[in-house]
Amino acid sequence: MASKTPIRSLLQTTRSSLCPARLSRPSLVRTSACAFSTTTPSRAPEYETEAADRPRWQQTPPRMVAPFRTRPLPRGPVFHVNDDPRKLDDAYVRMLGPGGDKMLSEEVKWLAVTHKSFDHGRRGFNDRLAFLGKRIISLQTSQALLSFPPAESWPRDANGHPVPDKFGRSPFIHPALANLASLTADAKDSVLDKKRLSGLAERYGLDKVTRWKPKRADNLQGSGIDAVLMTSLYAIVGAIALERGGEVANKVTQDKILAPLGFTFSSD
Repeated sequence: MASKTPIRSLLQTTRSSLCPARLSRPSLVRTSACAFSTTTPSRAPEYETEAADRPRWQQTPPRMVAPFRTRPLPRGPVFHVNDDPRKLDDAYVRMLGPGGDKMLSEEVKWLAVTHKSFDHGRRGFNDRLAFLGKRIISLQTSQALLSFPPAESWPRDANGHPVPDKFGRSPFIHPALANLASLTADAKDSVLDKKRLSGLAERYGLDKVTRWKPKRADNLQGSGIDAVLMTSLYAIVGAIALERGGEVANKVTQDKILAPLGFTFSSD
C-alpha cells in the first residue's frame, strides 16, 4: 500500500501558497472602497467667501456657474444691467413716494425687478411676485370700473322710470346693477393694456433698473421690453402685499397705478 505522506505534504504546501492570495482580497476591497467614499469633501475657499461676503442679488451661486462658455457671445452692442443700489432706491421713491425705498427688504427690492431672462434665472426672478400683484391690480381695476359711471344708460321718463322700448319692454333697474355695464372684458383690457402699464413703469424709472437680458440690445421693443416692465410693476405690488399687507398693496395700486390711468378714488 502506498504511503499518504507525500499527498498530505503536497496539500499543505498548496494551502500555504494560497493563503497570501486569500488575505490580499480584503485589502483590495478596502482600497477600492476608499475611492467611492461618501464622506463630504472639503469645500473650496472661494465658495465660502462668495456665499458669506456677497448678498444673493449680487452674485450667481458658485455651483451653478459652468466652467466654460458653451455658446458664442452675441453680436451687436452689450446691454448693461443696473447694479447700483442708489439708482434702484431712486426708482422706488419715484413710484412709492418718500420712504418708498424702505418699504421692502434689500433682497426683495432686487427680486421684484429681476426678470427670468437675467442670468438664466439663477439669482431668482419675479414671476411669482408678479402673479400675486396681477391678481391684486385686476381686482382693484374691477372695483374701480364698478364705481365708474356707465357711458350709456337706459332712457328714463320724468319720474325716473325706464322708458319701454318699441315692444313695450322695460329693463329691470337696481342701484346695485347700475354700473355693471362698465365691467366688461374689453374695458378691463383697455385699462390694463401692456403699453399703458409699461409707459407708467417708464415714468417711474423702472426701465433703468429692471434686470433682464434682451434678445437684441439695439431693439428693446422687439425683445419685449413692454412685457418685462409690466411684470416688474406687478411684482412690486405683489412684494408689497407680502411684506406690508394687502391694505397697503391696495392703496399703492389705487394711488400709483390706477389714479395715473384716469381713475379717481374717494378719501374714505
